[in-house]
Amino acid sequence: MPGKVCIITTVHHPFDTRIFHKEAITLAKTGYEVTLIAQHDKDEVVDDINIIALQKPKNRFCRIFLLGWKAYKLALKQNADVYHFHDPEFLPWANRLKKKTKAKVIYDVHEDYITSIKQKKYIPFIFRGLISKIFDYLEKSYSKEFVKILAEKYYQKRFTNGYTILNYPVLSEKPEQRKEYNLNIAEENAVIYTGNVSIDRGALIYPELVKLIPNLHLYLVGRCDSRITDKIYNIAENSKEFIHIDGEGFIPFEKIISYYIGKNWLAGLAIFPYSEHYYQKELTKFFEYMNFGIPILASNFPVWRDLIEKNECGICVNPFNYKEISNAIEYIVNNPDKAKNMGENGQKLVREKYNWENESKNLLKIYDNLNK
Repeated sequence: MPGKVCIITTVHHPFDTRIFHKEAITLAKTGYEVTLIAQHDKDEVVDDINIIALQKPKNRFCRIFLLGWKAYKLALKQNADVYHFHDPEFLPWANRLKKKTKAKVIYDVHEDYITSIKQKKYIPFIFRGLISKIFDYLEKSYSKEFVKILAEKYYQKRFTNGYTILNYPVLSEKPEQRKEYNLNIAEENAVIYTGNVSIDRGALIYPELVKLIPNLHLYLVGRCDSRITDKIYNIAENSKEFIHIDGEGFIPFEKIISYYIGKNWLAGLAIFPYSEHYYQKELTKFFEYMNFGIPILASNFPVWRDLIEKNECGICVNPFNYKEISNAIEYIVNNPDKAKNMGENGQKLVREKYNWENESKNLLKIYDNLNK
């Protein structure tokens, strides 16, 4: 029988797509009483989900060492049947919650934090390997007694008893219902990238394309640091006018959808330089592009190639070969029928297989088993 669920995140936005729009809404619609503790400017109820606001911390230190304690104190007051948390920095507090309340606790593993730590620029390079190993030990130790939900298939290598719940698109998101943002995107030859804009996600590769391909418009939709923005424009040189960056703050998913339906995109980009952190991931943006019939243009990592080229829904390229990338875009421009087929193939796969409606059933099974 549905009970009371307390979802906790000290890091993510309260309207994070996975946390709010997928998991929390699925649970609320099934009859669970859902409370979400997250950084927010006010307490409010949205779509039957009770949001309890955490004050935004001044810096990373305050978030890690103070916000977790505040979230713990608020969570205790909820007297929930299940506590479902999303951030590794909350692991010690989650252990205290479990001991104090005897409730069921779920650790939702969003990231491969082991390889992520190795990429953190603010950690001196010589310490990254050691810190990664220490984190690996602590994460496994602290989470031993928790039910684990994994956002990627390959996380099973570390958590063999975890349940994989993938970030596939929500089919019930009808494009015609999501036109709150009037973006006025002109009909032009254009490619789109969605998600955080950073160097390890190809930020310095994309502006090279507008220099190589005449009249190609590049849209980058996602949080983008001003220093990265400056580098992108510097690389573009005289082609700056063809670059459009919407990267200030959190971008609501409704706005991203409005971009997807705003025009007939040549391709959705995910041309990442090689990194241990990304080469095994099946990026959420792949399935979003597919859902909206957008051909994918991505790096030729083996896992990505297996998804994209075997299913004929896009093209994979060498991320360090700009000529190969521009040739792929020109191929799409010159072969509109084949590009259309790529988009349709991706859309069909999402409708049949890669969708949240399928994944949500697995989430509810996990919750049902907790109550037995």
